[in-house]
Amino acid sequence: MLPAMRLDFLKMQGLGNDFLVFDAPHAAHPFIDSGKLRALADRHTGIGFDQALMLEAPRDAHSRVFYRVFNSDGGEVEQCGNGARCVAALMYARRPELGREMSMESAGGIVRARVREDGMVSVDMGVPNFEPRSLPMAAPGTGAAGRGVPGEAPAYALDIDGANVEFDAVSMGNPHVILRVADVTTAPVERFGPLIEGHRLFPNRTNVGFMQTVDRNHIKLRVFERGVGETQACGTGACAAVATGVKRGLLDSQVRVELPGGSAIVDWAGPRQHIWLTGPAMSVFTGSIDV
Repeated sequence: MLPAMRLDFLKMQGLGNDFLVFDAPHAAHPFIDSGKLRALADRHTGIGFDQALMLEAPRDAHSRVFYRVFNSDGGEVEQCGNGARCVAALMYARRPELGREMSMESAGGIVRARVREDGMVSVDMGVPNFEPRSLPMAAPGTGAAGRGVPGEAPAYALDIDGANVEFDAVSMGNPHVILRVADVTTAPVERFGPLIEGHRLFPNRTNVGFMQTVDRNHIKLRVFERGVGETQACGTGACAAVATGVKRGLLDSQVRVELPGGSAIVDWAGPRQHIWLTGPAMSVFTGSIDV
């Protein structure tokens, strides 16, 4: 058994979505396992976080960093929009002479980032992918997908807890289901969130967003995140919600997304275009802990 290791970390947050950020352990301690991550995520006996971000040396010479994302349940996931913004803010703070624009790598792919002079951070979250296999999802519901053919449909539906629920689905490098609701304050997040997250249609589970359209440039959103539960904000969830709204013709190309932890701006010009997420990213405190 390896002896305890002292882990130096930075606690960061973006719109209340909070992160444990640390550099990858050295070769003698190659990894922090899921059990240790769950212990660190405990808000009473650990540090407390929605996601942990482990920073590694870049694989590509043109990138600033490679980061890995772990949910508070210890499971590794593909991408995190608010996490990406925090990593970009940290990379700029560490090496400002390298410039405000950068390329970063993750399991979800390359992320371009820009740290603005006003302190806000913008990240390019790629091109939204609406094909069910990209989530992956065994497509239910309407159209061709409803007949068992795994193709894209205008909308999907599931019978959940005695209710027929219509939803949109999109991959932002990680899976998202979006439900349109009349009022996010009364949305059945706790009821439907875990049931959809772990539904058999989603072999890798899924994030579940509940979106209220205020007008064509403003939505309200709550997100039940895969492996975490409801969070104060979800960056990829904000992008997913806007992408589905623009695709349906309900939203314009720039949208303010109002989340429990604050507001983000999402810009998306439409199909085959990259989607950008902008919002604050802040350091909260530094510390060290034996793991």
